[in-house]
Amino acid sequence: MTEEDAQNWIKTHFDVSRGTWERLEAFIAFLKNEAQRQNLVSAASLDHMWVRHIVDSAQLLRFVSPKTSTWIDLGSGAGFPGLIVAILSDWRVTLVESRAKRIEFLNRAIEQLGLGDQARVAGMPVERLDTSPYGVISARAFAPLDRLLPLASRFSTPKTIWLLPKGQNAANELADARNDWNFDMRVEPSITQADAGILVGRVLGTARKAAAKGWRK
Repeated sequence: MTEEDAQNWIKTHFDVSRGTWERLEAFIAFLKNEAQRQNLVSAASLDHMWVRHIVDSAQLLRFVSPKTSTWIDLGSGAGFPGLIVAILSDWRVTLVESRAKRIEFLNRAIEQLGLGDQARVAGMPVERLDTSPYGVISARAFAPLDRLLPLASRFSTPKTIWLLPKGQNAANELADARNDWNFDMRVEPSITQADAGILVGRVLGTARKAAAKGWRK
C-alpha cells in the first residue's frame, strides 16, 4: 500500500468531511514537527504516515458498530490508534499514557485539533486508572496478551470489544494466553502489513472463573 493508496482507503471507507481531512493532515504535520524534539514514532515511518499510522489505526473501526460509546486506548504514545479513532468517528476516547512528554503532546494535540469534547488523556500508569467499563479496549504495541489481560480486564464486560494489533505474533500470543483466560477472539489480517494480525473479540474472564460459570468450551 502506497501513501496515495492509504489516503484513498480512508476516503472510501469513511465519510470524510473537509474538516475531518484537515484534522488528519494537521495532526500529521503536528506530529512531524514534534518528532524533532522527541521520539514519537520510528524515523523510518515519518515518510509513510498514512500507511503506517493513519490507516493502521483507522482499520480497527471496521470491527465495531458506529454507535457512540466509550473507547479506552492503552499506551497511546503518539496517539495511535486513539486520536485517529476520535477524528474519524463519534467514539469518546480515553487515551492512557504514563510518559510525561507523551502526555503533554497528546493534550496539545487534542487542544489544537479541537477534540476536547471527544478525547481525554489519562496521564498515569494503567494500574492507577479508576475501574470503569468501556465499549472498546485497544492497545497497540503495549504489552503481550498474557500481561495485558490481567492489567486491562477490569475495564471490560462480556460485551466489550478488544482490538489489539499484534504484528506477526498474534496467533502465538492468543495461544499462550488461552490456558489462563477464557475469550472469544480471532486473528484478523492487517490491511497495512501482510504478515501482521489483529486480535479481535471479547474476554469472558479467567479460565477458572469462566469454568465456574460454565463459559469455558
